[in-house]
Formats: sequence, structure tokens, C-alpha cells
Amino acid sequence: MKRSVPLGQTLLKDKTDQTNGPLKKNRLVAFYGTPLSENMGILGAYPPKEMMAKLKEHAQAYSDLDPERPAIPTIELIATVAQRSPGPDGLYVTPPNDKVIKEYVKLAKENHALLLLDVQLGRASVMQAVKEVEEYLKLPYVHLAIDTEYSVGKGQVPGVDLGHVEGADIQEAVEYVDQLVTANNLPDKVVLVHQFGNGIVRNKEKIHPTNHVEVPLNYDGFGDANIKMSAYGKLVRQQPIQYGGFKLFTKNDKPLLTPKQVLQLDPAPAIVNYQ
Repeated sequence: MKRSVPLGQTLLKDKTDQTNGPLKKNRLVAFYGTPLSENMGILGAYPPKEMMAKLKEHAQAYSDLDPERPAIPTIELIATVAQRSPGPDGLYVTPPNDKVIKEYVKLAKENHALLLLDVQLGRASVMQAVKEVEEYLKLPYVHLAIDTEYSVGKGQVPGVDLGHVEGADIQEAVEYVDQLVTANNLPDKVVLVHQFGNGIVRNKEKIHPTNHVEVPLNYDGFGDANIKMSAYGKLVRQQPIQYGGFKLFTKNDKPLLTPKQVLQLDPAPAIVNYQ
């Protein structure tokens, strides 16, 4: 089957990058999760220093395979966690834990890594969630990820009801982050958009990168490797925004794709995250 872009290219077909953001010349290799839960990803499985050592090894493996696009170790920390109880504000989300965020801010800085703050939405709007972590987004090495599947409406519960987010609401966040970059004289940013199925991010044509924000669309499904690769084509390549991202589940994928196999995807993912 003919590729849409040459082997190794991360920009989707006919897309451009006007920024000086990290995806222009690098790949992000990320470990996802929160130290507050062992069940939500790698960050809960290892103490911070041990996790960082493993993360650097993973990033190096991708750099060795694609030296023209060196991988940057990236911590993807779930900053606001969707929950099944309403909580005091009725938003079905646990607010940011500043102590935890500050620990990983320091860890990222000390290790020349990036920190992606992932917001799960519950009944909060995208912009409510972004403003919860805005003070950290003003740091030069901190970026944003939007977890869309837990965004639910009135009468729905995250994790019980499958949520969705409108492209226009994501675009509002992209433009807000762009303004943060300009107002605070920051390096250009990434806003990563997570999805694992069709219809979870609606009206994707409303989402556009800006002069200061790169927008990768991340495929999050787990399970059979062939199904995952096919779904990446349908949900990322055929519904293009700018870059692709691909999540690997160390416990649930059958088999777990190797870095070499991941880089064969069309287009090659600009972000690879491990949960």
C-alpha cells in the first residue's frame, strides 16, 4: 500500500508547521500516568528517579532508530483526574495536586525533559481545565494534553458514559495557549489531543495549529496490534490535523509494538506515549 508521506515523516500530508516547537525537529517519547494511582500508567509503577531512568532508555531507543529526529524524554502527568463521584464542585474530577505537579516540574527541569500536563475533563469545560493548570503552562518546558473520553454532560458519569469534546472547544484552548506563549515570551508549545475511537473528538476540522502551538492527534486504543495500526490510519491519517501520536499499553497490547514497528506507521508518530 502506498504511503501518504515518505517513511519517517511526521507531518501529515499537506500540513505545515509554522512554529519553532519541539515537534519540528524532535520526537517526544512519554511515560503517562500519575503517582497517585498504580492502575493509570507507568508514573504510578515506579518512583520518580527510577521512572526517569527508564524513560531516558526508551527515548534513546527511538533516537538510535531515527537520529535525524532525536527523542526528548517527556513526562505525561495526569493533572486533573476524572472520577465517578461528583466531588464538592460537581465536576466529577479531582483538581490538580500542586505538590505532585511541582515534584514532576522539578524532575523534568533537572533531566532536560518536557512535562505534558494531561487534563481529564469530567463535567468541566476544556477551558476550565486549562485554567486549572495555567500557572504551570507559563513554564518553558511544560505543555498541555487534553484527554477527551472522560468529558461528559449532565446526567453522565466519566468512566461509565463515553464522553466527547467539540473541536471548537479544543481550538479555544489551542488559541489560549498561543496567547500565553506570546504574552509570556515562552518557547512554542504543544497541545496534544487524545482519542481512542471515532466520534470522541467531534468536528476535527475546527482544530488548527497556530504560529506558536503544534497540535498532534493521539491514538489511544489498546489491544490487538494490527487493529491499533489500522485505527491510527483511520483516526489520525484520514482525519488529519498536523501531527500524529500513538499510545502503547505495556500491559494490554498484544503484542506490544517495538519502537522500530511504531516508526513504520504512516505518518511516523511525532509523539509516542507509554501507559
